[in-house]
Amino acid sequence: MHSDDSIKPMRLRLLLRRLTVSAPHMAVRSALPWPVRWAVLAVMAGLCAAIALWAFEFGKDIAGLDHGIKEQLQQVRLDNEALRAQLAAVTNERDRAQAVANTVDTVMTTEKVTQQKLVSLNKQLESENQRLKDDLGFFEQLLPAAGASDNSGPMSIRGLQAQVLKSGEIKWQVLVIQATKNPVEFNGRLEMTFTGLDNGKPWSGGLAGGAQVFKVRQYGRMEGNYPLPAQVVVRSVTARVLDGQTVRAVHSITL
Repeated sequence: MHSDDSIKPMRLRLLLRRLTVSAPHMAVRSALPWPVRWAVLAVMAGLCAAIALWAFEFGKDIAGLDHGIKEQLQQVRLDNEALRAQLAAVTNERDRAQAVANTVDTVMTTEKVTQQKLVSLNKQLESENQRLKDDLGFFEQLLPAAGASDNSGPMSIRGLQAQVLKSGEIKWQVLVIQATKNPVEFNGRLEMTFTGLDNGKPWSGGLAGGAQVFKVRQYGRMEGNYPLPAQVVVRSVTARVLDGQTVRAVHSITL
C-alpha cells in the first residue's frame, strides 16, 4: 500500500513534464499579405514626406514673412525720420513767420503811436496857430477902433467885437488900454449891455452877476459868451469901463 501511494505522485509529475515538453510552439503571424504591407508602408512614407515638405515650405513662408516685416519696419523708421525732418522745417518756417509777424506788429504799433503823436501835435499846432491869430487880432485892435466911443480919459476901449454863434450865444471881446506913460494899475469893472428885439419888442440884457471886475496896467483883453434868450435878435453891443460909479470909457457897435 505504501509503494502505490508513492508511485502516483511520480506518475503525475512525469505526465506533466511530457505535456510541457511536447507542447507545440505557437507563433502570431499577420493576416496581411506582403503586397498590402508594402503599399501601406509606401503610403506612410509619402505622408511623412508630404508633412516634411509642408513644414519646409511653412518655415520658408515664416522666414519670408519675418523678412518682410523687418523691411516694413525699416521703411516706417525711414518715413518717421523724413516726417521729423519735415516737421522741423515747418517749425522753423513757422518761427520765422512768427518773427516777421512780431516785427510787423511792432512796426504797426510804432506807426500807430507815431500817428497818434502826429495827431496830437497837429491839434497842438492848430491851437497855437489860433492863439497866434488871436494875438495878432488883439494887437491889431490897438489901432483906433471904429464905432461910437467916449475915451476922453487915460483909460480907453480900443477894441470891441461881438458875433452871434449857431449855438444861440453871442461871443464878445473887449480890449482896454491906458494910453499914458508908466501907468499905475487900474482896478475897475467892465459892464456889457446887449440890446435888440424880442418878438418885435425892445429887449436888453447884461452879464450874469453884473459888471466883470478886472485889473490892467497898460492893456488887457476880456472875452466871454453870453447866452441869448430864444426869439431875441441882438442889434447892438455896448461896453463900459467903470471906476466905482464913474464911467471911464464907453464903446458901442451895431450888429
